[in-house]
Amino acid sequence: MANWSDPTPNVSPFGAASATRTEAYDAGLRRYMLSVYNYMLSGVLLTGIVALGFVMSGAAVQVFGGPGILKWVITLAPLGFVFGMSFGQSRMSAGTLQAMFWGFAIAMGLSLSTIFLRYTPVAIAQSFFATSAAFAGLSLYGYTTKRDLSAMGTFLIMGLVGLIVASLLNLFFQSGMLELVISFVGVLIFAGLTAYDTQRTKSMYAHVAGTGQEQHFVIMSALNLYLDFINMFLFILRLFGNRN
Repeated sequence: MANWSDPTPNVSPFGAASATRTEAYDAGLRRYMLSVYNYMLSGVLLTGIVALGFVMSGAAVQVFGGPGILKWVITLAPLGFVFGMSFGQSRMSAGTLQAMFWGFAIAMGLSLSTIFLRYTPVAIAQSFFATSAAFAGLSLYGYTTKRDLSAMGTFLIMGLVGLIVASLLNLFFQSGMLELVISFVGVLIFAGLTAYDTQRTKSMYAHVAGTGQEQHFVIMSALNLYLDFINMFLFILRLFGNRN
């Protein structure tokens, strides 16, 4: 029997509940993404402070300017942290993974202190702000676009492998032109990866929400975006930075 007294007969009685669930999901997603960006930005800030402090103390010149194995340990330490976190995250507690992330940021600061020995402070500042603006725009695009970027991500990862191979080859050839091409391509690859990783981070929330593993994925997503930012910054610095 039709309910003639109901002014909204076609509205589902579950509409309010559905709207509440949608609002709760959106709020959870915002908290999740905010946590990712907080970790990522805090890691970048910590890296910068450590790098600047290491240089101002004079230790960077002593370590990287002379012989010894310590400079190689410092240079390769961030790679060890990345591999440890990537392959050991399923066996680590959230606290351990968090400590590894901060340790990685410190190790990167020690390793990246060499840029203060090679480039002028103005060049570093300009490259940093240019990277920050580009990262913000690309990450916003990755978050808001309706386009599926997974195919682009596969292409970019393949390009990244080629970039690493080319960089290793140039260690032997020492070609200025090849270095310029590598830097230009590197900016493009990590610009694309910024958008791709942002979209992947957003879509990942649907799979981890309520599982108790959110913190693990927050930290690992922050690590991915941190690497995108730092690598894009370094390639921009190599392209446009004035050397000392």
